[in-house]
Amino acid sequence: MRILGIDPGLRTMGWGVIESHGSRLSHIANGLCKSSGDDLGARLLSLHEQLVDVIARYTPDHAAIEQTFVNKDGAGTLKLGQARGVALLSLAQAGLSIGEYAPNRVKKTVVGAGHAEKEQVLYMVKLQLPGCEPAGTDAADALAIAMCHAHYGGRPALQLREVGT
Repeated sequence: MRILGIDPGLRTMGWGVIESHGSRLSHIANGLCKSSGDDLGARLLSLHEQLVDVIARYTPDHAAIEQTFVNKDGAGTLKLGQARGVALLSLAQAGLSIGEYAPNRVKKTVVGAGHAEKEQVLYMVKLQLPGCEPAGTDAADALAIAMCHAHYGGRPALQLREVGT
């Protein structure tokens, strides 16, 4: 099964493609879709076109994307949601089934701790996908999202309990 993972972002959208054969994972490719400028519509269109190109090049069977979390900056959260919407549209247009995972679930699956730092995710991705050199932390996060999907196989998400709750 070939899985495309997406770490949504308006300026930088990470992507990573892995293959899953049972519990064995292998790295196929990873990279960054970047947008710039002040015109939001043009930036979203650029992300869409880049992601469509990635899908056409690597022909994934499944896709996985990180769920949006609400941060202190409402405008930033809204822009992230718009970039995520473009990614979801691109994936759905390609006819891919899409798994959605909370950031803490991805980190718990790949690192073993739900509040891991980006550097820890990068380290564990490189460890679990030998020979993989992520194009940046956003690409490493995208690979981790794909790895999470490979682990859960698209099964419905189980709620993770935080320690002490």
